[in-house]
Amino acid sequence: MMGVTFASVGPMVSIAASNPGAEGARMIFGAIIGAGIIAMLIAPLVSRMLRFFPPVVTGTIILVIGVTLMRIGINWIFGLPVGPTAPKLVDPQHAAWLEQVRALTDAPAIPGGLALAPSAENPAYATVQNMTISGIVLLTIILVMKFARGFWANISVLCGIVVGGLLAGFLGLMHFDHVDEAKWFALIAPFHFGLPIFDPIMILTMTLVMIVVMIESTGMFLALSEMCGKKLERPSLSAGLRTDGLGTLIGGIFNTFPYTSFSQNVGLVGVTGIRSRYVCVMGGAIMIVLGLTPKMGALVEALPVAVLGGAGLVMFGMVAATGVRILGGVDFKVNRYNGLIVAISLGMGMIPLIAPDFVMHLPHSIHPLIDSGILLASISAVLLNAVFNGTSRAEAEAEARRAAMASDGGH
Repeated sequence: MMGVTFASVGPMVSIAASNPGAEGARMIFGAIIGAGIIAMLIAPLVSRMLRFFPPVVTGTIILVIGVTLMRIGINWIFGLPVGPTAPKLVDPQHAAWLEQVRALTDAPAIPGGLALAPSAENPAYATVQNMTISGIVLLTIILVMKFARGFWANISVLCGIVVGGLLAGFLGLMHFDHVDEAKWFALIAPFHFGLPIFDPIMILTMTLVMIVVMIESTGMFLALSEMCGKKLERPSLSAGLRTDGLGTLIGGIFNTFPYTSFSQNVGLVGVTGIRSRYVCVMGGAIMIVLGLTPKMGALVEALPVAVLGGAGLVMFGMVAATGVRILGGVDFKVNRYNGLIVAISLGMGMIPLIAPDFVMHLPHSIHPLIDSGILLASISAVLLNAVFNGTSRAEAEAEARRAAMASDGGH
């Protein structure tokens, strides 16, 4: 099964922040389409690059992804503040209010295309009501995970969101106007925001994300091949990675984001013992049907962000925990360089998170490339690992296989 990768959130947010509105969306989808095409072309090459991504590198990258996303989840809990520390995501409930603030800042002296982030205080920020809803969602997830078994334990996050949605509806915080207006069935129109804009720097940024994602998929494929008792040949590995690129290409055309093979599949195969590809085919068919039902999307849109905050704290935290689990299999005692690789790369990844204005004196054209802590950490980890540990193909494949077996999913 495939799904949208968390790794692309940082670069997409950076692109949207630099290019707001429909133009930013067209640039994002242009970068996704371009990265998908490049990923399909370089799949055979990436299948030979596993040696550069041992667990010390992939674990660090996934850890930085989780920590970076935690800021978004925490701000969902408190109600999406505005200003320099705010995530580049707009709460639909506050959209009208934000537009009024932006209107007050408009002036003839403002250059065209320049978007000012409103610094006015959000009147609904950190209300007791929002924090209570998020807390109840989080508590529901914990209780379901603790006392439920099997299917119900696996959907604990969904249970939390449902409980939070019901509570928000009872408090009058959910608005069902769009749900009533939405159709039961509608085809998805390609290029909804207009023809994509292909910016080379942005395509390069998204391609780096795809390379990291493809390396993660490689480890998952290797682990899955062992579970199925079938040796993974290089042509099959290239075909699997090429499918990641194809999914991303199709996603960009139909207004969605980069896709990757989810490594949760490894755990499911191990738990259920079911190795049939037709299970994935049926699951995909069900997801397509849901995707053609606009009322489902409108219902999700009606959820207050405080509901998503409690769930986001768990989901994004689990991403970071996956990185920690992978790093748990790394040798830090004998090989002291591994600790240095993680320390420096983690610090590099925190720069855009803690000091977002560090790019203010650098060329604007490279902002999307360095404004993502995920990419900075990825580049740092790969280079430092190559310097200190070198590369060994057989050892890297064995380590990636062990890391994928130990991880439930890092997307």
